[in-house]
Amino acid sequence: MRVRGSATRIEWPTLALAAMVYAVWALAVVVLPALSLWIAMIVTAFVAALHSSLSHEVVHGHPFPGRQWLNEALVFPCLVLFVPLGRFRDTHLAHHNDAILTDPYDDPESNYLDPAIWAGLPGWQRRLLSFNNTLLGRLVLGPAISLFVFTRADLAAIRGGDRAVREAWFWHVPQAGVVLLAVAVSPMPLWAYLVASYGAMALLKIRTFLEHQAHDRASGRTAIVEDRGPLAFLFLNNNLHVVHHIHPRVPWYALPSLYRANRAHYVRRNGGYVFRSYGEVFARHFLRRKDPVPHPLYPR
Repeated sequence: MRVRGSATRIEWPTLALAAMVYAVWALAVVVLPALSLWIAMIVTAFVAALHSSLSHEVVHGHPFPGRQWLNEALVFPCLVLFVPLGRFRDTHLAHHNDAILTDPYDDPESNYLDPAIWAGLPGWQRRLLSFNNTLLGRLVLGPAISLFVFTRADLAAIRGGDRAVREAWFWHVPQAGVVLLAVAVSPMPLWAYLVASYGAMALLKIRTFLEHQAHDRASGRTAIVEDRGPLAFLFLNNNLHVVHHIHPRVPWYALPSLYRANRAHYVRRNGGYVFRSYGEVFARHFLRRKDPVPHPLYPR
């Protein structure tokens, strides 16, 4: 199945989305704190999460195909603060090699562990990571756990002389700095913005919670969540994750029609790993873990 695109056209819906994101962010940080700090924090969390989804579009070459420097300039302010765009770009594109999906070593976005590593963990760590495999745990602890693991690995890479990792963090300083400076002169307290940034990461964990599962076939590892509500917009239709993995160059606003036109194909391809909505995801896994932490098929 081929999806035709242009290497030169400008994707105007994505540009309009970016304008909306920055306008709502300014409203949340500058205007809403005078009305209600908690409402301002909630709106900030949602719009920062939407900015992360926009950054995901940028990583895949939108909205200016063939002009990646311009794409990355569009999301220069790092609204969520914690993860450098360059590191997200490099790890996420590596993750798009479907042959390594869920591999505890090769897939940078895998939440599985090598069973040998799991066997050597103390009991408290096993309980912590098992709770993290429930949706409640992923919302509450997931951002902290992922940031700890990610930052520790990056620090080790920098100490080992990895120039790409070092440069990504170097550029992250002005990207986060411009946001912190704006917050510092706004009515929103810095602590409130940091809490909202953590909340943005928690919202994104809803999407990533069950995007991938251990499966013998690479094509059976990626989920479909047939949600059409606010969360689908927040995630820029990346809930149709199989479609995105097959067609990573297709912009967010074209994914639903592509899915509807070929639903049987995508469901057959991923072996029926389908959820009707995020409501179903919450009902199934809010307190019940989705799968074991040790990779059930490792080593292959």
